[in-house]
Amino acid sequence: MKLRAPAVPLITVDPYFSVWSCRDALNEAATCHWTGHTNTINGLLSVDGALYRFMGGEEAGGLPMEQISLEITALATEYCFEAAGVRLTARFFTPVFADDLTLCSRPVSYLELRAESTDGIEHRLEAEISVSEELCLDTARQEPVTLEKLCPAPGVSAVRMGGTTQPVLGNAGDDTRIDWGYFLLCVRGGRANWRVHNGETFAVAAAELAAGPALFAFAYDDIYSIEYFGKRLKAYWKRGGRTIEDAIADAFADYPALCAREQRFSEELLQRARQAGGEEYAELLTLAYRQVMAAHKLVEDEEDGLLYISKECLSNGCAATVDVSYPSMPMYLYYNPALVEAMLRPVLHYAKSDAWTFEYAPHDEGCYPILNGQVYPNGPEHRMPIEECGNMLVMAAAAAIAGGSTALFEENRALFSQWADYLLRYGADPEDQNCTDDFFKHLPHNCNLGVKAVMGVASMALLLARSGDGAAAEQYWERARGMARDWAQRAAQDGGGYRLAFDQPGTYSLQYNIVWDKIFGTGLFTKAELEAEFETYWKYMNPYGVPLDCRGSTSKTDWLAWTGVLAPDREQFARFMAPVWRYFNETENRVPMSDWYSTKTAKHFYVQHRSVQGGLFIKLLEETGRCRCEKAAESR
Repeated sequence: MKLRAPAVPLITVDPYFSVWSCRDALNEAATCHWTGHTNTINGLLSVDGALYRFMGGEEAGGLPMEQISLEITALATEYCFEAAGVRLTARFFTPVFADDLTLCSRPVSYLELRAESTDGIEHRLEAEISVSEELCLDTARQEPVTLEKLCPAPGVSAVRMGGTTQPVLGNAGDDTRIDWGYFLLCVRGGRANWRVHNGETFAVAAAELAAGPALFAFAYDDIYSIEYFGKRLKAYWKRGGRTIEDAIADAFADYPALCAREQRFSEELLQRARQAGGEEYAELLTLAYRQVMAAHKLVEDEEDGLLYISKECLSNGCAATVDVSYPSMPMYLYYNPALVEAMLRPVLHYAKSDAWTFEYAPHDEGCYPILNGQVYPNGPEHRMPIEECGNMLVMAAAAAIAGGSTALFEENRALFSQWADYLLRYGADPEDQNCTDDFFKHLPHNCNLGVKAVMGVASMALLLARSGDGAAAEQYWERARGMARDWAQRAAQDGGGYRLAFDQPGTYSLQYNIVWDKIFGTGLFTKAELEAEFETYWKYMNPYGVPLDCRGSTSKTDWLAWTGVLAPDREQFARFMAPVWRYFNETENRVPMSDWYSTKTAKHFYVQHRSVQGGLFIKLLEETGRCRCEKAAESR
């Protein structure tokens, strides 16, 4: 990978169990949680009794090894170091395959260490991994921790570490880390223990490397993962009474097969993404994949079934946010549409409850990990009625087409009809209200919201047609066609392209919501109209991309990818996305991928590690045609 990642993924399981390196070299500084707080994991290599450091900052001790390479794939990160006649390879691997629910939920991540002599001399080699109590506390020294030695599988030694008070599901919020449950450090063929250094407790595991590679594993048992409308839910991997010891044993047994699977998965993603959008686009998807997966938690409810809960990372901590799921869904439509439906279920549950008394869809279902109802303000300054109704309808239609089932729609048809009718009444010319781009504040007559309403109504027609109700579908098709023609006329600029707002000539906005007309193949807008809109963007291009609209110089990576799909060919898409690649490559902000940033300076704005980077996969999704409904035109 030529892209210099702003932050490098190491452990990527869920919003709490997430460790990154925010430096070019793994041994320049302590590793950290995606929030930026240290989640220290140190790595030392003893070469003939002399200590060398390959992971962690100076406080970890040892002389720094020279890092000679770094390679990032979709699921693995591999470093190579040299010192004292020895080459050490450290490979981090989290098998979060989106099409395997057990694996993408299992909270076990690997580190394999391999060493070889570079000077022809046989060396005595031992590796030590030490992990701070920070991984099981909100902050270091928050409270004393308990420690216990375990043997979770034959030949595997482990240390379990956790806080003493265990306030399970008691710490909801945004810039927070978990302070309940138990972290486990494991090693096969080595030994595990703990030590206290400067008042901070570390789990420690060591193994000899002279005879071959050493395999370490990091695991986390969070006991309960999500509070779901008053019920405490365990993680999906715990189905059937599985324990963390079972998960660790399975992980060690599965490792060789998973490594081969990872290689196939990562190579296939690279190949297909290159074909869709070029080399730089492929690198963006490679870096984004693990981040998107680790911003979610998979659980299951007895009544509602599979639930895939996002955390709105470092933007307000909301859980199951509709306008976060909407931009993230292209990656899941490509890999596993069932997870898009699992994003919709918490919203549908809340919207059908007595607690939600509004005609439109809610914004969120709580503050992660507590889902007991919307926490985002719902007053005139903040509510997003057109935004969320349109999002829910488009997501439902996309999931039904990609997944081949309308069962979820049919179970909730009355609610979707209510939202579609809301769009018919209020969506053609939205009143003064907020949208997902709330950092630009609310706006009346918003053209992008208007086209979202068009696509929401069209999505209702698609859902009805696919569920067999052609007569009702035709009514919505007719309304969608009329809304689209009216929108195109009122939003048009004299010089080409479309306005920011119907009443603001001489303005512009990235009309990213219109992309679903091209992806679905609904034909509400002509090919010439879509390409003419795309052509206007070039005149607004800055060094790091096109601003979201004329009100400022900031933009969002997900929406740039969506509008890029309007390009007439692969070459123009690649050219349009090249500044986004440069932003990540050159930004001074060493944090996990941030979607909101300056197109002039490449500085990010607050948000980081959000699942919306799944929106980058939209070109790959469009190329496959998995959401294209060729019968849409026929059904009209």
